[in-house]
Amino acid sequence: MLNDSERYPANFISTIMAGDLASGKYGGRVKTRFPPEPNGFLHIGHAKAICLNFGLAKDFDGSTNLRFDDTNPIKEDVAFTHAMREDITWLGFTWAEQKNASDYFEVLYEYAVQLIQAEKAYVDSLDADSIRVYRGTLTEPGRNSPYRDRSVAENLDLFARMRAGEFPDGAHVLRLKIDMASGNMNLRDPSIYRIRHATHHETGDQWCIYPLYDYTHCISDAIEEITHSLCDTGFEDHRPLYDWVLAQLEVPSRPQQIEFSRLNLQYTVTSKRKLKQLVDENLVEGWNDPRMPTIAGMRRRGYPPEAIRDFCRRIGITKSDNNVELALLESCVREALEPIAPRAMAVLDPVKVVITNVPESETIWLSVQNHPKDPDMGQRPVPFTREIFIDRADFQMTANRKYKRLVLHDEVRLRGGYVIKAESVVMGEQDEILEIHGVYDPETLGVNPPDRKVRGVIHWVSATENLPVVFHRFEPLFSVPFPDAVDGDYRDLINPNSRSVFQGFAEISLKNRPRDTRFQFEREGYFMLDEAAKLEEGGCYNEIVGLRDSWSKGGSANPF
Repeated sequence: MLNDSERYPANFISTIMAGDLASGKYGGRVKTRFPPEPNGFLHIGHAKAICLNFGLAKDFDGSTNLRFDDTNPIKEDVAFTHAMREDITWLGFTWAEQKNASDYFEVLYEYAVQLIQAEKAYVDSLDADSIRVYRGTLTEPGRNSPYRDRSVAENLDLFARMRAGEFPDGAHVLRLKIDMASGNMNLRDPSIYRIRHATHHETGDQWCIYPLYDYTHCISDAIEEITHSLCDTGFEDHRPLYDWVLAQLEVPSRPQQIEFSRLNLQYTVTSKRKLKQLVDENLVEGWNDPRMPTIAGMRRRGYPPEAIRDFCRRIGITKSDNNVELALLESCVREALEPIAPRAMAVLDPVKVVITNVPESETIWLSVQNHPKDPDMGQRPVPFTREIFIDRADFQMTANRKYKRLVLHDEVRLRGGYVIKAESVVMGEQDEILEIHGVYDPETLGVNPPDRKVRGVIHWVSATENLPVVFHRFEPLFSVPFPDAVDGDYRDLINPNSRSVFQGFAEISLKNRPRDTRFQFEREGYFMLDEAAKLEEGGCYNEIVGLRDSWSKGGSANPF
């Protein structure tokens, strides 16, 4: 859960909040909200907004509401609300109240009637294309709709009949009457209600007209007595409309909207439309695919929630563009995992080594530390048998002294075990190495040979007492740093090597660990059992992150 020491560094929003508290503007309180639309899964960009809203409120002893912006029944689903609640809870946050915009449908309707009565709203019967033409452009003012001067009585009658379901979709909209010549397009008589004959996941068929976001959001904030309504800079031009609507109505409070920069993370897209397209077209396994930038995908991959919170604090809170290297997120994950992840050994690309001076029936049980820097994490039994597996890249027939692994006719130490020497090799018909034969020195357990120098240390697994495992290693889903900035179809930029699959072996001791244990497989990286894996069968382990920066300079994740 959230650590009390996790405070945001001073920023322009915290400065505003501190000033408001000092002046007593909101009665000495801070209340924020996180208002996602339930039309997909939350992603890393949402994580920034979640951490910001909940984190800053906590810093000022305030509270945060979770409010689902459920005003578009065609795209929304209750399954998404469940997933979002799970994601926010997993990140370590607790909301004061859960609300839905649909909770306020009746109140919103009554406020709309008041706007009509005050001649601040009217029913427009233009079709969508005509409304778009009448609104003008960024360089040309808009024109008044021919229906703009309808009488109050006619507007009230039409709006009531819209609610009663007399008209088909698109026949009418309710628009605010502001200024068709405004330089801000959002103030050119924006639509605030549309007809949509669709079943809503919360209200069923009770409604066939639905309020739009710009109208719903500010009033919902006011009803909930939100003090600081935080949103990304894409809504900066909407703020005058937010304030205008509240100024026309007798609402319980007057929140202030404050904008911050969106997160643009390398090698990702965070558009819900694009993420949904990836899912719908089976370009990924689903919303929780470990390669996806969704919170569910990061959770499945093994990212710790504290690492994501740390990342969101480190990237800062500004109004300027927030282009962030993937390396920073990976660094936060490593820093969170290094002190808590028990060590284990796994071989992803195995080649067999036969230790000829170990009897076939003998198993030597070694006691190996679970963490080299934390003796309190204890030790685990590791079986050393006549046949073991090492990684194929850890053996060469010949090599110079810079190569710190096993070489024919030379020695290397097994991690947590003995020094072994390679004496011969069994080759296949294609000149591939089938087996390595060698011996071990029984006097070298935890002791360096006094009369010779050993090249290095490699990891290994018993070939007869192990856990067969499928390993998934990942590269970014996209092959360019910012796919949204490239012309053309972003799907053409999907990295064909975003996932690599290896059939290998892990220590048998993994069977006895909780399935959500995050391991450092020595010399390979950090891994966690996939949530869909069957533990008794070994299952599939997903690489969480490599042992060093993989993508800031295009290097390999394996340091050896």
